[in-house]
Amino acid sequence: MDLLAQRLDDLHTQAAALVRDAASERMLERATETELAQQLASIAAFARLAEALLVDAVGEVPRRSEQAARDERMTSHLGCRDAVELVQSLTRVGPQTAARLLRAAKAVRPAVSDTTGEALDAPFPSVRAAMVDGTIGVDGILAITDPLQATAPRVCARARREAADIVVAEARGEGPDAAPPACAALLKIHAQTWALALDQDGAEPRERAAERKRALVLGVASPDGVPVRGLLLPEVAAQLQTIFDAHLSPKVAFDDPTAACTADGGDALPPLPARDDRTRAQRQHDALAAALHVAASSGLLPTIGGAAPTLVVSVDADDLARGTGYAHAQGCDQPVSVAVARHIACGGVIQRVTMQGERIVAIGTEERVFNRHQRRAIALRDGGCIIPGCGTPAGWCEIHHVTEHAVGGPTHTDNGVLLCWYHHRFLDRIGWSIRMNRGVPEVLAPPWHDTRRTWRPVTTSPTRLRKRVLKT
Repeated sequence: MDLLAQRLDDLHTQAAALVRDAASERMLERATETELAQQLASIAAFARLAEALLVDAVGEVPRRSEQAARDERMTSHLGCRDAVELVQSLTRVGPQTAARLLRAAKAVRPAVSDTTGEALDAPFPSVRAAMVDGTIGVDGILAITDPLQATAPRVCARARREAADIVVAEARGEGPDAAPPACAALLKIHAQTWALALDQDGAEPRERAAERKRALVLGVASPDGVPVRGLLLPEVAAQLQTIFDAHLSPKVAFDDPTAACTADGGDALPPLPARDDRTRAQRQHDALAAALHVAASSGLLPTIGGAAPTLVVSVDADDLARGTGYAHAQGCDQPVSVAVARHIACGGVIQRVTMQGERIVAIGTEERVFNRHQRRAIALRDGGCIIPGCGTPAGWCEIHHVTEHAVGGPTHTDNGVLLCWYHHRFLDRIGWSIRMNRGVPEVLAPPWHDTRRTWRPVTTSPTRLRKRVLKT
């Protein structure tokens, strides 16, 4: 006899009617701020109760799939490989969410005695009680139990339960400081603090575990890109985050406020607005790309075959001239565009290899694009990425040939400008134009960025800015 089916059907019918009415009558839009805040809190409380029932239901799956004989498992009966796959299939969530539900269930569901069949105490009884009455949901359960579980077996179960009791009091708004009910993020901080206080061995055991699990794996290349997965050591992640922060911090400067006129002697130009439609994740990707470029060109990395680690990209000469076809990067199964090949070659080394069929008939000498002396001079002149509003410093920039090297552009300071990885990689696509005016770079913004469509002198160089300030 199904003890829940009718009641769940009734609840589903009521909830469905409520959602339809709220949408059709625009109830949330018509609410005052006070009413909306109350409604949001009530909806979240209802969701936490639903999560409590979901966690208990999910917790039954592994209990019924622990039999030694595979054919006797619930997962096998329903044609799934494991509990995560079964939960994912039945609840229509992703694998990460399914794994979180199973982890929460393991922390709060009581075990069942093998001999008597009675329910035993849950690993964290107070956390289970807070879940059942709707005080916390899955996020709150994991925020409290994950840090405390990580101290096992160095900290006894009783001490972990007592610490959880104190954190649950914070979740109910009954903590010693009389603070209002804490959200999941604050609960995690409380639980982490207690875990550190209880763990007398300090950070070493956790660090040893992290060292064993550290990994960085490049997945199989696909037309959409190459997936990355793994676990970074905390200090490595902190260093990477520092690199991200350095690139993403608001340090940009647009047009020079002290400039009295344009390069052509006209009226002063209005400042350009800040425009960057990249997501934070995309900006972090571009920051990592810039860091890899700096590391590879630093001369400090181990050599491969007696040479610095060099990304080798091959492209047919005819395809390069036409700008069509594909190029191939060594170490990647997916072809790349000719535009990518040009971007890489612009800041690297070009060597022409002539082939007839499969036979190499001629090997040209390496053509160094810009040497270190030229780079220093260009960095002094430009100061950083020349695109207004970017602000990436010179040390993180690549040098771009204004007239492409492939069509005869000289490797000269009068033909090279600093661009960050993002603006260099996507220069043609995002619509910025660059020209040299008697050795001084000027930029033309795309129409959506600058309706005046005026060539503007680059103003990021500290040297030129100081000169203009002194003149004024």
